[in-house]
Amino acid sequence: MKYRYSKWTDESLTDEQRLESLTSLFSYLLLQTSGDVEEAMEWLRQLAEEHGIFDESLSMDDLIARLKEKGIIEEVNNAPVLTTKGVQRIRQDALREIFTSLRKGGIGTHETPQTGSGVDRLSETKKWAVGDAATAIDLTSTLTNAFKRGGIDEFTLKEEDLEVYETEHTTSCATVLMLDISHSMILYGEDRITPAKQVALALSELIMQKYPKDYLSLVVFGDDAKLMSLNELPFLSVGPYHTNTRAGLKLARTLLRRTRSANKQIFMITDGKPSAMFDENGRLYKNSFGLDPRIVNKTLDEAVACRREKITISTFMVARDPYLINFIEDLTKANAGRAYYSGLQHLGEFIFVDYIRNRKKKFGTM
Repeated sequence: MKYRYSKWTDESLTDEQRLESLTSLFSYLLLQTSGDVEEAMEWLRQLAEEHGIFDESLSMDDLIARLKEKGIIEEVNNAPVLTTKGVQRIRQDALREIFTSLRKGGIGTHETPQTGSGVDRLSETKKWAVGDAATAIDLTSTLTNAFKRGGIDEFTLKEEDLEVYETEHTTSCATVLMLDISHSMILYGEDRITPAKQVALALSELIMQKYPKDYLSLVVFGDDAKLMSLNELPFLSVGPYHTNTRAGLKLARTLLRRTRSANKQIFMITDGKPSAMFDENGRLYKNSFGLDPRIVNKTLDEAVACRREKITISTFMVARDPYLINFIEDLTKANAGRAYYSGLQHLGEFIFVDYIRNRKKKFGTM
């Protein structure tokens, strides 16, 4: 996300619009500070000094009061902290930002052209067939057919008159989002973890809003892999870790194996090649130089295991490291999955296009 700052004028926005805009900016700063409210406020004060964001009609204190009034932050032991509602606001802002930034002509809900048993009713109808639910009968079309056939005076209803609404095929989808938290995500002066977290938050909000019955979990991986609550996402930070991709895939596969969903997939966001794994004795083996065959081969074995369990891996590379690209090509072939290089500004677009494309599909076409 990029913000362009300029001095506020009376004609710019109403106070209410300014408060809403500043609340969204504050949400983004919270992502960059890993949920540290005081640090985000300090950054906002610095921006205010440089760009004249506040004035007599709208002060920093007004914004803080608004954040407390909305339940986004609260005082705990005389220090401001983020609330559960504040985490939800960050998810909503992330979702809004990503969909607002999609280019015209992007992917929509992507229903399939096939029809059949499902939960989403279409406007089209068809002749009734054995197995069609009675609740799907189109009464208007059915009565019209009966009147056309026998007229009003000799009205009878026959099986041939029955018409039912078409329904589109829908499937459930189980998704594990794998997020790289190794040290390289903040190296070389480039912040890669903030937009990656923004995407994860937006994806979770999308699923909770539109696909509440879908399974979604978050796995972070550095030296090891760990299951995290989605509510912890804003507070995630990068550690002094290597990249144990194998551990991340293994944990994700274990989680997906427990689900009964027709579609199972892993979205992996990473900026580095695998550089660590646990050996047979449970010790962490690390090698940051080049592509270590010992680490790479074990990681590819895990990708093959995912393929055998019909788990598709979609990898989103946020760097152009040749070692990373070479590894991802091999991983994609081993898994029969997908891989994308996405600049940080379009990371969200790729994630959402792929999720929504795979959310609705005809049974048996995986």
